[in-house]
Amino acid sequence: MTMKERLLFTFLLIVAIYTIVPWVATRIFAIGVFRRGKVTNQVALTFDDGPDPVYTPLLLDLLQKHKAKATFFVLGAKAERHPELIERMHREGHQIGIHNYSHKSNWFMSPWSVRSKQADRSAEIVASITGTKPDYYRPPWGILNVFDLFFLKHYTVVLWSVMPKDWRSRVGRNKLKSRLLNTIVPGSVVLLHDSGETFGADRDAPSHMLDALDDVLSHMKERGLVTVRVDELLQASMKYRLGLFKRVLVNAW
Repeated sequence: MTMKERLLFTFLLIVAIYTIVPWVATRIFAIGVFRRGKVTNQVALTFDDGPDPVYTPLLLDLLQKHKAKATFFVLGAKAERHPELIERMHREGHQIGIHNYSHKSNWFMSPWSVRSKQADRSAEIVASITGTKPDYYRPPWGILNVFDLFFLKHYTVVLWSVMPKDWRSRVGRNKLKSRLLNTIVPGSVVLLHDSGETFGADRDAPSHMLDALDDVLSHMKERGLVTVRVDELLQASMKYRLGLFKRVLVNAW
C-alpha cells in the first residue's frame, strides 16, 4: 500500500468512526438515546424546527383543543426571534427541548461547536425566556457525531420511533393521517414538524400536518391513548421497567 493509499484509508476510517459508528449505535441499538417508551397507554408527540410564527400558534391552539401535551425541539435562532411563542409553550405546559441553534448537521461541525455554539447556546436562550433550562436534545436529522455521545451527556438525547415524513406537501393530509394511525402504538415517540423552512422541506407542509393531526388526536382518544411530554413518557417507562413489586416499594418510600 502506497503512502497516498494509507492516507486515504486513514481518512476514510476517521470519517467512518466520526459518522457511521454513532449512526449505528443510536439508530440500530439505541445506545445513549431515547426513542421509544415502554408503557401501556402513552404517546409522545414531538415537533422539530420551530417556533414558526405562522404554524406554531395554530399547533398550540390545536393541542389546547385536545388537551394534549407535546415536546418542541426548537432552534435557538428562531427562539430568539419569537420569544413569545417559547413563553407560550412553557406557559401551556409543553416541554421545550433543543434542536441546535441553527439547522446544521452535527457531522459537519466539531464536537465543541455542537455543544457550545449549538446546544448550550440554545438552552441558554430558552432559559432566559422561560426561567427553565432545557435538558432534552434532538440533533437535526437525528445525526450525531461520535463525540456527541460523550460531550452531550448532560442532555437526554431523543430520537423517534414514528416518522411519517410530514415535511413533504405531497404526502398530504389523508396519507399522513393513515401513516400516523397505522404506526402509532403505546410508547411511540412521533416525529413531526411545525415549520417548513429547513432544507428539503416544503414551506406549506405543516398545514397538512395540522389537518391530519386534528383527526389523529381524536382517534387516539378513542383508542385510550394519552399524549404526553417526552420527559413524562421516559419517567413512566422507567417505572414500568421496575416491575410491580419495585414500583410498590418506590411509591411506599
